[in-house]
Amino acid sequence: MAIGISPLVDYAFKLLLGSEKHTRITIHFLNTMLAGQPRITQVRILNPIQDRENADDKLTILDVLATDELGRRLNIEVQTSLPDGMAQRLIYYVAGSYSGQLTKGQDYSELRPSISICVLAEAMLSAPPALYLDYRLRETSSGHTLQDDFQIHLLQLPYLQVTAETVYYATAQERWAWFLRHADKLTIEDIARLFPEKEFSEAAGVLNMISQTPEELMAYNARLKFQRDEASRRRRAVREG
Repeated sequence: MAIGISPLVDYAFKLLLGSEKHTRITIHFLNTMLAGQPRITQVRILNPIQDRENADDKLTILDVLATDELGRRLNIEVQTSLPDGMAQRLIYYVAGSYSGQLTKGQDYSELRPSISICVLAEAMLSAPPALYLDYRLRETSSGHTLQDDFQIHLLQLPYLQVTAETVYYATAQERWAWFLRHADKLTIEDIARLFPEKEFSEAAGVLNMISQTPEELMAYNARLKFQRDEASRRRRAVREG
């Protein structure tokens, strides 16, 4: 029987990548998205879910906020639809996370990188039509990076080209994208067979836990309804101009 829980519903996404009990999943996802950067071996979740009685309240279901052993500030979020000013929103929160680190008496040299990773169920940018995009502060003619302290990473799921037949041999980024899009339609056994890393089986266990726990399932369904209502409202607003 399929798991039936989509990681793209923000409540499930938060439990999947923002759980203090399953930081191995979070570390694997972060190292996949931040390939080529210093590897993360430890992560601390800064905002675990506290209040599950008001699951339809957006304020109670925050993005995943974390920090690693290097002090980097990490924000992980999912967007099933694109709100107005999405690019500005991403910049605003990365800038706020960066500037908010300093307290009175601290020096600028103490600032640690602020990194945002956003999973997009809808494509935000069509040029280039890429699954993964990495934005930083670079000089345009030479490509020289001023600093790596300010990063925005996008995973645009509509541009995924992987299938069930090829996902096992795909890149780690492609495997995560395929898992996020299709995990709800798979069984735990399917996931163990399709993915070489044990972290995906652990992630499947988290999703299965949601489906088997009445309180978690109620919170998940409330968020699913909220996301569907929001999508319907946006479509109506577009139609009405």
